[in-house]
Amino acid sequence: MSLIRFGVIGSGMIAAVVAKAIQQSANASLVAVASRRREKAQEFAAEHSVPMVFDDWRQLIQEDSVDAVYIATPTAGREEICLAALEAGKHLISEKPFISSDSVKRIAALASAKGLAFMDATHFTHHPRTQAVVEHQQAELGNVNRIRTSFFFPFMDRSNIRFDPAKEPTGAVGDMAWYSMRAIVEYMRPESPVKSMCGALRRDAESGAIVGGAGLVEFASGQTSSFDFGYDAGVCLMDLDIIGETGMIQLDDFVLDWKDGFAFSNPKHVTGFNLRQEMATPTEYRRVPTETAQPQVVHMVENFAAQVLQNDRERNQAVAQRAIKTQELLDQFCVATGLQDN
Repeated sequence: MSLIRFGVIGSGMIAAVVAKAIQQSANASLVAVASRRREKAQEFAAEHSVPMVFDDWRQLIQEDSVDAVYIATPTAGREEICLAALEAGKHLISEKPFISSDSVKRIAALASAKGLAFMDATHFTHHPRTQAVVEHQQAELGNVNRIRTSFFFPFMDRSNIRFDPAKEPTGAVGDMAWYSMRAIVEYMRPESPVKSMCGALRRDAESGAIVGGAGLVEFASGQTSSFDFGYDAGVCLMDLDIIGETGMIQLDDFVLDWKDGFAFSNPKHVTGFNLRQEMATPTEYRRVPTETAQPQVVHMVENFAAQVLQNDRERNQAVAQRAIKTQELLDQFCVATGLQDN
């Protein structure tokens, strides 16, 4: 099997982004789409040249010519589809967040029991820059003891699913703060448990949806991370500061790179990060370029397809653990802010 044949469940904006990435990938092909409304599925299929169309995801996951599914349905009902797809023998990429860490653990456990690959759809972790940052921080920052993140998009469209608490119960927390938690998992990699977590949320007066917030987490090791996020700022911010004992790495596009993250198209931009040490002034910051010929979402699809083809149990477990650890941190923030019960 040289090409992993994908079915997409969902036909919204982010599903279209991943569908395009599947088409651009060297080791994947897009063969099916399912959506609750057949006309939406047909429109999606026409746009992305998808040969098979279903108006019921249950039919898609039983299709023998589908090896893997990418699920981009609302958070509230996604676990059922994930588990059913795995039961049907399909490898799985799921959108995030998950409804809880218990939910993602159930999904990961079933994938492991079935010998199937499972990955959450966090694009930035697959950009070659992420590995370059890790290598530089290990070589030049010493122990990483602080991480600061800010992730804001000016997006107050109340007709969007993000403003429907029944479908997206954690609102901007799950949609935006997920990336702050993932930055902790990818770059700080704390080995000790959370000692304390605190934060604040902002809700939209009209819809009741959570549109922003801020938080601070402290680990038993003394490592800390502060984060701000939301839709209700009039600017796009994607800042990440990784602070170690001997220096600092800065990114201002850690979620979607300015060059060709799906919300942007700046072909001449050189993707990379800044390295600062001691008393360096702006003219002395060291710029580390991390160019890549394709968008990070294409890297994600290709990495997942390679994971499927490799079928390495240890690798599968490591990938699933990153999703679990991210969701666990998100859950703890939800508890700290009263969004979930302990």
